Amino acid sequence: MKFETNDRVSIELGEDGVAQVRLIRSDKMNALDPDMFEWIIRAGRALHEMSGLRAVVLSGEGKSFCAGLDTASFGRPPKPDEPQLTERTYGNSNKFQQVATQWRKLPVPVVAALHGVCFGGGLQIASGADIRVAHPQTRMAIMELKWGLVPDMGGYALWRGLVRDDILRELVYTNREFSGLEAQEYGLATFVHDDPLSEATAIATQIANRNPHAIRGAKRLANKMADGKTDELLMEESIEQHGIMRTKNQIEAVMAGMAKRRPKFEDV
Repeated sequence: MKFETNDRVSIELGEDGVAQVRLIRSDKMNALDPDMFEWIIRAGRALHEMSGLRAVVLSGEGKSFCAGLDTASFGRPPKPDEPQLTERTYGNSNKFQQVATQWRKLPVPVVAALHGVCFGGGLQIASGADIRVAHPQTRMAIMELKWGLVPDMGGYALWRGLVRDDILRELVYTNREFSGLEAQEYGLATFVHDDPLSEATAIATQIANRNPHAIRGAKRLANKMADGKTDELLMEESIEQHGIMRTKNQIEAVMAGMAKRRPKFEDV
């Protein structure tokens, strides 16, 4: 099944339930212009509604994952009816945050494959994934202070628990460039690999072969871990497990009933 959105993002769902999501503005190193924001959000919405989805691989076509904000396309003054940044237009996020936070909000695991450059908003988008596989020479940076801005695409919420506090502060304050190897050391990359897309796909395929109810439950618990109090997390864990066990028992009961009703070989 293929779902293609304009000339910015493509989605292809395999028979194994793994969706390959690609940023396809390769002539601009997948830099984020207004259309890219719109179509990434639409892609996220399509994934939420996609039947049979078990895992997602997020990558960029061409020479890079994402070069960050296409500053040339954001020089115009805002439209009079354009929402303020402080307006929550997508649940707990504004539009610019949603392109990064939506990957964390997806009910299934997301594995990002990073190569080339991964700057600014591109790094925030990658940070929304559950797992990041980077080429060791990927060029990465938290760029916003270079333009006199603060990171504002959900980065601080997504980096919590990934990066040591003082390292994150230094990377933000200096907008220093670092490699995929350094990103693994800092916590911004999970693995490094010479073929990050192949490795990300292998990980997603392994995830897709697990119990889909348990995988979704595990992601819900992981998302609550940073904010939840211990008592709340213990209860949420029990609720998830109870639901999975009940579903599993129901399936086993149906299968057992079918086996009883199946005619014996000698009766056929």
